Amino acid sequence: MSYNPDDDFASLVSRANPAAHQNPYGQPGRSTYASQAGSSQPTLAPSVDDRYKLDPFFDDDDEQQTPHATTTTFPPSVSAPTPRHPGRQPSLTLLDEPLDSSADLPLTKAAAPPAGRSYSNAESGGMPQQKSWAFDDDDVLPAPNSRYERGGPPRNAPLRQRMKRTWKWPWEKQKVLAPERKIWLNDRASNEAEGYCSNYVSTTKYNLVTFVPKFLLEQFSKYANVFFLFTAFIQQIPGVSPTNKYTTIVPLGLVLLASAFKETEEDLKRHQSDAELNARQSQVLSESGTFVDKKWRHIRVGDIVRLESNDFIPADLLLISSSEPEGLCYIETSNLDGETNLKIKQASPKTSHMTSPQLAQRLQGYLRSEQPNNSLYTYEGTLVMSVDGTERQVPMSPDQILLRGAQLRNTPWVYGLVVFTGHETKLMRNATATPIKRTAVERQVNVQIVFLFLLLIILSLVSTVGSSIRSWFFSKQEWYLFLDVVPTNKARSFVEDILTFVILYNNLIPISLIVTMEVVKFQQAQLINSDLDMYYAKTDTPALCRTSSLVEELGQIEYIFSDKTGTLTCNEMEFMMCSIAGVMYAEKSGETDNDDGSEVRRTFDELRVISGVESGGKTLAAGGSGSGGGREALTVKEFLTLLAVCHTVIPEVKGEKIVYQASSPDEAALVAGAELLGFRFHTRKPKSVFVEIGGTTHEFEILNVCEFNSTRKRMSTIVRGPDGKIKLYCKGADTVILERLGPNQAYVDATMVHLEDYATEGLRTLCIAMRDIPEAEYREWAAIYDQAAATINGRGDALDQAAELIEKDMFLLGATAIEDKLQEGVPDTIHTLQMAGIKVWVLTGDRQETAINIGLSCRLISESMNLVIVNEETAQATKDFITKRLVAIKNQRKTGEQEDLALIIDGKSLTFALEKDISKTFLELAMLCKAVVCCRVSPLQKALVVKLVKKNQSSILLAIGDGANDVSMIQAAHIGVGISGVEGLQAARSADVAISQFRYLKKLLLVHGAWSYQRLSKLILYSFYKNIVLYMTQFWYSFFNNFSGQIANESWTLSFYNVLFTVLPPLVLGIFDQFVSARILDRYPQLYMLGQKNAFFTRTAFWMWIFNALYHSLILFGFSIIMFWGDLKSSDGRDSGHWFWGTSLYMAVLLTVLGKAALISDLWTKYTVAAMPGSFLFTMIFLPIYCLVAPALGFSPEYSGIVPRLWGDLPFYFSLLLLPCVCLIRDYAWKYYRRTYHPASYHIAQELQKYNIPDYRPRQEQFQKAIKKVRAVQRMRKNRGFAFSQTEDPNRQEQARLIRAYDTSQVRPSGL
Repeated sequence: MSYNPDDDFASLVSRANPAAHQNPYGQPGRSTYASQAGSSQPTLAPSVDDRYKLDPFFDDDDEQQTPHATTTTFPPSVSAPTPRHPGRQPSLTLLDEPLDSSADLPLTKAAAPPAGRSYSNAESGGMPQQKSWAFDDDDVLPAPNSRYERGGPPRNAPLRQRMKRTWKWPWEKQKVLAPERKIWLNDRASNEAEGYCSNYVSTTKYNLVTFVPKFLLEQFSKYANVFFLFTAFIQQIPGVSPTNKYTTIVPLGLVLLASAFKETEEDLKRHQSDAELNARQSQVLSESGTFVDKKWRHIRVGDIVRLESNDFIPADLLLISSSEPEGLCYIETSNLDGETNLKIKQASPKTSHMTSPQLAQRLQGYLRSEQPNNSLYTYEGTLVMSVDGTERQVPMSPDQILLRGAQLRNTPWVYGLVVFTGHETKLMRNATATPIKRTAVERQVNVQIVFLFLLLIILSLVSTVGSSIRSWFFSKQEWYLFLDVVPTNKARSFVEDILTFVILYNNLIPISLIVTMEVVKFQQAQLINSDLDMYYAKTDTPALCRTSSLVEELGQIEYIFSDKTGTLTCNEMEFMMCSIAGVMYAEKSGETDNDDGSEVRRTFDELRVISGVESGGKTLAAGGSGSGGGREALTVKEFLTLLAVCHTVIPEVKGEKIVYQASSPDEAALVAGAELLGFRFHTRKPKSVFVEIGGTTHEFEILNVCEFNSTRKRMSTIVRGPDGKIKLYCKGADTVILERLGPNQAYVDATMVHLEDYATEGLRTLCIAMRDIPEAEYREWAAIYDQAAATINGRGDALDQAAELIEKDMFLLGATAIEDKLQEGVPDTIHTLQMAGIKVWVLTGDRQETAINIGLSCRLISESMNLVIVNEETAQATKDFITKRLVAIKNQRKTGEQEDLALIIDGKSLTFALEKDISKTFLELAMLCKAVVCCRVSPLQKALVVKLVKKNQSSILLAIGDGANDVSMIQAAHIGVGISGVEGLQAARSADVAISQFRYLKKLLLVHGAWSYQRLSKLILYSFYKNIVLYMTQFWYSFFNNFSGQIANESWTLSFYNVLFTVLPPLVLGIFDQFVSARILDRYPQLYMLGQKNAFFTRTAFWMWIFNALYHSLILFGFSIIMFWGDLKSSDGRDSGHWFWGTSLYMAVLLTVLGKAALISDLWTKYTVAAMPGSFLFTMIFLPIYCLVAPALGFSPEYSGIVPRLWGDLPFYFSLLLLPCVCLIRDYAWKYYRRTYHPASYHIAQELQKYNIPDYRPRQEQFQKAIKKVRAVQRMRKNRGFAFSQTEDPNRQEQARLIRAYDTSQVRPSGL
């Protein structure tokens, strides 16, 4: 049963962002009441029911509004929300069993309590009570295709029976899961008996069971197919149909078969992707005590898996042990939450010693775990270990969970216990079922088919009334027709006549339209797939259009929602430049423009010479701001020493190369930069680091580390150097470093100029400073620091205050510049898309400063834009801020001022902004901004933002991303684009289109999208036109045949009209036509706005084509009647006859519609010639042969003997010349008038293309560059991106504790 994302929006909003919720249960013994400031009376928070009524998108007038509380607390009568909500813990009473001592582990102190426990005992007077587990699973987001529930066959059942899938019908009620699941350790049979699902994952749209019902439901949601099915049924009624009873059902069957083939082929690609993923291999502990390779789909709950560095995690695992000290490991979660920094996980001390297969196999007991849920940030469980016949309980928290989709980094190996598999993993629980998407053009076609159906009914009623008058009142006068018997049941006769005329006119709605559209879309998708301009040779990855039915919407996109990490950036940090002692250094020399003239950049080679690492005969330029002889050399040495010492990086030697493990990629880049410049950090011990300088290793004792956090914006390390002196090394944002400098600074002005230059280039900067600390001052400060570190409550604030005492009177050494490498062509692509009228929103899990910096470097945010930054702590503050800014902006624009705005909002404020009473205001503010950046957002929040815009705007939305955290956003948008080419990415598998580089989006939209939309529009309008021209002649003929239902043309020839004779022109128009070339579309991206405005497929255009078709049919029928008036005599003196006239009219209609196709074609190719003149030549050859063969075979007897009389008669050829010319002369004149006196923008572009007119638009690059520099300097003085992105938790001092645990000089276990 697929999940409807609108069903449970309120709970999605409330749990989407972990930062938005405070945990009132974090400390033992804390009351479940929250006291107001200044009052001792407890105050109840809003109830759970009221809280979950909030719905940001739907108006529920009867719901109860409650104020938002920043701290969510619950009275005794109300149960706490489910523990899977990020940042919240369940209020559960303690069980009898004692807690294991491993809860004292630093990483677990701030973690969740074990499953079934709580630290709250206010209700019981401080005494623990026995209580059953109470996890609430009612609001769990169901996983797609998840059909597995707890419980199962007995243990002695066959394996096939135990692992059999349990299907759930849509009408079945959801089974209520038990409050916990029990996972047995090293007991596969017991786990199989529990009936846990396999690790097989499917992202496909269909399977063998669901294909037929889902396919038929999708096909018959198209009104044309419903109409033709109805027509096919009534054709089977004897005496009603004037045509053959198979002339509709056979073409309809072919249409459905063609659509089924296309859907099958596209879904098979998804099956292949799933098969490739499920066939990946991991090492699983076997019963023999060795690790064997198993495919991912064969991994089961309870297995122990061994992963190696850079492996993707195959299921949700509980970390048992690792190669690192104290069971530590690094994982990269950019595929889950978009964050670039590495996360640190730590095994429990009770299992971290199990570093061999034999020790892991001895692990006995079971894990009591929470049920599967979609919260990426929480986990609760208790590991019950059997040791010497006694059970010991070890609490488990998110620190021990390795999630599927993440990647093990910088850690040689880990052991993990499989907890959740397949569609029960947290990653898949965040996914939604593959949606069935319908395009705006398809919806318009449905509406137009309804209009044509109404026209058909009107024509049928008119004809039926005429027929009834003839049969009821004039049958005796028409005695020669043998109709003298008046029907006894006139009502039945009237209904049968209506059905007869419905069948007669049914092809006013072209039966070939749907299949023609499907074939054309499929071919357009193949053109996208084979475009070499979108082929990425580095990874051998072409573009791949997975859902061809959406190609025309690529030409109508108005909003793009993009991820940052891996989509806009490469997630690679590179040390680019630095400023030391007022001198700028870079890899290559060059000149930099500044206000005082040009400044020469020195090279890194010169820097190595100054530092003494290399001796060279190079003569350094004297003078300048950096001159100073020995002082400059000393500054350089201190600068490079700081880069090599002041960090939390762990070195790992691989052969002769050192790989730096760092939770922040910025820190790793700085240390790598120091190595490049000759200061090589190679060993870390718990109390010191070793740096090789000029071939000699120096030891620096690490005395204290003052960690980075978003408030301090800096990091300091106090070290004792080889000379015994104590020094403070500090790096951080320029705003905080400059405030803490001492007097007599020699390099501040020059460094600030360099920082502004770096900022204009989009580089991430840090200021570097130091000071010497006397021994007495250090001892006094160290006592204060130790006292702060021992603080229980408010430890982070105490440590920050202690750091403030020592971080003062520093000396500025210089600054660093790191490039967060953008993907190639990203700035140009975003700029071009904005010129095309597309608004780009970036939704990222990264920090605000990082996101703004990337926005500037990729030209999403320009220097001329004013930033509207929303960073509030409460719902009311968020509402007030958004409302005030919206009013101010509106008032400003009323005065005529139009300034570009960029909206920056963090995840916490976004949670409040998505609530019902603010969402419309927030959206209105965002609509007024040229760019929007949402920072620190969760995967569900990404989808909610897309849904907010989709719900309230009629625009077409595109979402693009590269990770599993982007899947929900990709599926929520009208078009989903995934970045492929990087192994292990889920987004490309779930997307409608997969490309390997963001820059390919420009051609995908501006060229292929614009072409597809224009081609489809022309195809649909032409298909309606050609059918109305032919079948309206049948209606005009009804006035001459006394509404008898007589057809003007032979019935099979009518069927050939769509199936053979006019099948090629729509296909060629839809596949090969180009209203302008790719070069022109790239040069003038404003042409893309034609699709956004739906200029080619408007209601006006539809009715103009309809009236033109009526006009042509009337001209064709009228002129043919005049020519054949009185039954034209043949050259042999015989009457020409009914079928002679009818076939002549048919051929004139055919030539007219082919001529119309030639007139509207913008590009003539060999296929165009084959489709238009070629179709007429084919008809002139095929039809005579058919007229000769068919009567001989017993069908189409109307054509008996007609060939020599018709094809040998000159009036027939005269009618073929006269009638189409009379019809098309008006069309040609109208086309000339439009292009000459009222040209559209693309008409002018066509002229530029035809005559190859050069572009004389003034070039203003130099002027714009100067303006950009001035504005960037002004902006960067207020807001400059700085290079820090590591995980922070001031209360835990995680980084400082981490580096004390490592001794890289020791040999680590192999894990084998």
